[in-house]
Amino acid sequence: MATASHLRRLALALDGTSEAPHFDRTAYKAARIYVTLAPDRKSANFKFTPDEQALKCTVAADAFTPVPNAWGKQGWTTATLSRLTAAELKAALEMAHAHALPKAKTRRR
Repeated sequence: MATASHLRRLALALDGTSEAPHFDRTAYKAARIYVTLAPDRKSANFKFTPDEQALKCTVAADAFTPVPNAWGKQGWTTATLSRLTAAELKAALEMAHAHALPKAKTRRR
């Protein structure tokens, strides 16, 4: 069973991640926010692509659900932490983190 403490420790171990308040939540970001922890510390919202969201919500429907608004259509997905193993949490964080890294600058010729 994953916890908010696991999420914090794993997220801060990912390259370039910092922690900051984000409205009533705690956000973890690299160049962009990729996960936010709910105030009750029982769930977190992850930024996946829509295809990744569909996969997570299919294979682990008891743990993942799309955020029920326009943010959800962009891939934001709520996870109930207690329904994730530590390995599932780590995989979700790594997936979301990959989208939050700075875009490589194209060299001009």
